[in-house]
Amino acid sequence: MHQFLVNNREELIARCKQKVAQRPKRAATDQQLVHGIPIFLEQLTRTLAAEEKGESAEGTRISGASGGDAVALSEIGLSAAAHGRELLEMGFTVDQVVHDYGDLCQAITELAVERDAPFSVDQFRTLNRCLDNAIADAVTEFSYQRDLSRSMDQAAEVNQRIGFLVHELRNALGTAMLSVSALELTNMPISGATGAVLKRSLGALKKLIDKTIDEVRSAPQATVLREQFLVADLLVDAAATAKLDPNAHLCRFEVTPADPALSVVANRDILSAALGNLLQNAFKFTRPNGTVQLRAVQDGDRVSIEVQDSCGGLPAGSASRMFTPFSQANGDRSGLGLGLSIARKSVEADGGTLSVQDIPGHGCVFTMNLELASASPVALAEP
Repeated sequence: MHQFLVNNREELIARCKQKVAQRPKRAATDQQLVHGIPIFLEQLTRTLAAEEKGESAEGTRISGASGGDAVALSEIGLSAAAHGRELLEMGFTVDQVVHDYGDLCQAITELAVERDAPFSVDQFRTLNRCLDNAIADAVTEFSYQRDLSRSMDQAAEVNQRIGFLVHELRNALGTAMLSVSALELTNMPISGATGAVLKRSLGALKKLIDKTIDEVRSAPQATVLREQFLVADLLVDAAATAKLDPNAHLCRFEVTPADPALSVVANRDILSAALGNLLQNAFKFTRPNGTVQLRAVQDGDRVSIEVQDSCGGLPAGSASRMFTPFSQANGDRSGLGLGLSIARKSVEADGGTLSVQDIPGHGCVFTMNLELASASPVALAEP
C-alpha cells in the first residue's frame, strides 16, 4: 500500500479537494492543507513502509498505538492536532474536521478499486488505526481550543459586567461621601439641596445592590422601573450632584434651564447615572478655567440632552473608541475606562442614543437623544 500512496499522492490530494468542494460552503485551501492531508499521507506512507519491513516500533512512533497514547502524541497526532487548531481558527466545525480524514479514506478506497490494487487486511488495519488516531487528536485539539476560546469570552464578559457594577457603585458612593463632607463643612440642613443629593446617592446604591441580588438569583419578578418625568428636573438634579465634583470648581459650569413642558419615559436613576458620567468626564478633561455646559434642546418629537466640555478637542480617530469598555483617554488611569461605555448602554436601554461631536481646538459635545413623552405622567414596570 505504501508504494500505491507514493505513486498516487497528487491524485489522492486532488480527489480530497474535490470532495471538500462538494460540501456546502467549503473549499480546500492551501492554508487548510498545511497540516492536513499531505502531511498525513506522508506519515501514513512511512508507517506502512516501516511495518512492511517488520519495524513495528517505528510505525508506532510515527502513527501511534491502536487507541492512541494518553501520555505523548505521535507524529500523526501532533500534525492532526495542529490541523484541528487551524480549522477552528478558519471558522470550521468539528464535523468538518472529521470529514477531512474521511474524504481521504474514501479517496484511497475508490482509487484502489479503480486501479485494481488490492490491499491486505493488515494494511487496512494500519490505515484505520492512523485515521482513528488522527481524527481523535484533531477533534480533541479542536474541542479544547474552542472551549478555551469560549471560556475566555465568558470571562471577559463577566469581567466587564463586574467592572460596570463597580464603576456605578463607586460613583454613587463618591457622590454620597462628597455630600456628607459638604454638610459637615457648612452645617447645612439635611433637608436642603445637598441633603437631597445624599439621599439620591444612597438610594442609587441600594438599587444597584438590589438589582445585583436579583440578577444573581435570576429572579423572574425582577423589573426595570420606567417612569415619565420632566427633563428640567433631570437637569436640576444632575447639576446639583455635579457641583459636588472637586473638578467642577476648576472650571465654569453653565446650566441652561430646560423647557418645563419636555418630559421623557425612562428609568430615571439609570439615566441620571448616565448623565452624571458625562458630566464627570467633562469636568475631568476640561482645561483649567474652561467651561462645561449642560442643556436640553427639543428636536421635533425628540429631545437632545447635551454636555459640552472644553477639553481642547479629540485626538484623530479617538471618537470611535471612546465608548469601548476599558478604553481610557489621555493616559489617565484613575478609573476603569467604563464611564462612557456604561452611559451609552444606559441611554440605549431606554431607546435613545448617545453620540459625541468633536469641536477641534475647543472641545466636544456628548448628546443623549431620547424620544419625548406625549401622555400624562405614568409609571411603567418592564420585565
